[in-house]
Amino acid sequence: MSEQRGPIWAGIDAGKGHHWATVVDETGATLWSKRVDNDESAIVTALGEILELADEVRWGVDISGTSSALLLALLAAHGQQAVYVPGRTVNRMSGAYRGEAKTDARDAYVIAETVRHRRDFTTIGVPAQLAADLSLLTGHRSDLVADRVRMINRLRDVLTGVFPALEQAFDYSAHKGALILLTGYQTPAAIRRRGRARLTAWLAARSVRSADTVAETALNSAQAQQITLPGEDVAAQIVADLAAQILTLDERLKRIDKQIRETFHTHPQAEIIESLPGMGPILGAEFVVAAGDLTAYADAGHLASAAGLVPVPRDSGRRTGNLHRPMRYSRRLRRVFYMSAQTSIIRDGPNRDYYLKKRSEGCKHVQAVISLARRRTAVIWALLRDGRAFTTIPPNTPTP
Repeated sequence: MSEQRGPIWAGIDAGKGHHWATVVDETGATLWSKRVDNDESAIVTALGEILELADEVRWGVDISGTSSALLLALLAAHGQQAVYVPGRTVNRMSGAYRGEAKTDARDAYVIAETVRHRRDFTTIGVPAQLAADLSLLTGHRSDLVADRVRMINRLRDVLTGVFPALEQAFDYSAHKGALILLTGYQTPAAIRRRGRARLTAWLAARSVRSADTVAETALNSAQAQQITLPGEDVAAQIVADLAAQILTLDERLKRIDKQIRETFHTHPQAEIIESLPGMGPILGAEFVVAAGDLTAYADAGHLASAAGLVPVPRDSGRRTGNLHRPMRYSRRLRRVFYMSAQTSIIRDGPNRDYYLKKRSEGCKHVQAVISLARRRTAVIWALLRDGRAFTTIPPNTPTP
């Protein structure tokens, strides 16, 4: 096949086991279309064949996660850059082409054609080692937190079926002593047999804070239920097992939180990010991962737009001024700004003052927090641009 003088466009439908790549020219004609295994040698061979077709190749990929990590790294190693084409866009663009078939080859062709027609897609950069480490650590932490929430909900459900009074007595998501209690005693009869003095000693031996108060609360709950419910023995075993798993999971979360803090503090801008009220090391690490390279944002407005904090109009005819939350934005980045804004209003300062101002204007809590989060995007963008930490006193600006 002869080499093309003009640029060509390559669309890649990425997957875990294999990818499908399709190359089109300026007329939309297919020049190359093959299945490529998600293996270094196969990808390198396909890259060599595609790069021989033209001097300039413009790449588009529909997945920017772990499935395409090897592919993106090899593209970068060969001096190539790819843009991210969202799956929603691919799905909608498919309706513009003839036929209703849904195949990897067709999706790759649609991606290539979409990249050929549009030039406003975001370039996918291969993350640096630090960003990659933080991405893995924060992602793993999110999974552990989700597992913890699931196990606590399951524990409360099982305990409600045999000992509802004890289930209502403690907040098991925040009370370590209550979880330790459940590893040894889960039924009213067992707690009554133990007695307050021996139960207090048992809890104190396991370093439970306010062991006497925990024992008294548990004993009062046990005295309130004299009946034995069906399945109590099996439920007690399940509750004890779940409580032990949650305690073990808490220790794992402590270790990974420490690792995230240590890794985040090696970031050159960690001190600046953490200086913003409400932005601790965990949210700071998630911000580094979600925001990526800040040079990709022309101004603070682009950063806020990426976080979904800039409303978009939905006007039609005489209906104007209808602003709604966008549908395409980084949920992770929005969460970082929302959570940090909500944390910042706990203490007195400019963040709380702005929040109270919005509440006095009639905004509900969520609306006021989102407004504060939007304002904070401009602050953190300016801090990172200027390379300075946050202070409540505005910096001196030179007069022209």
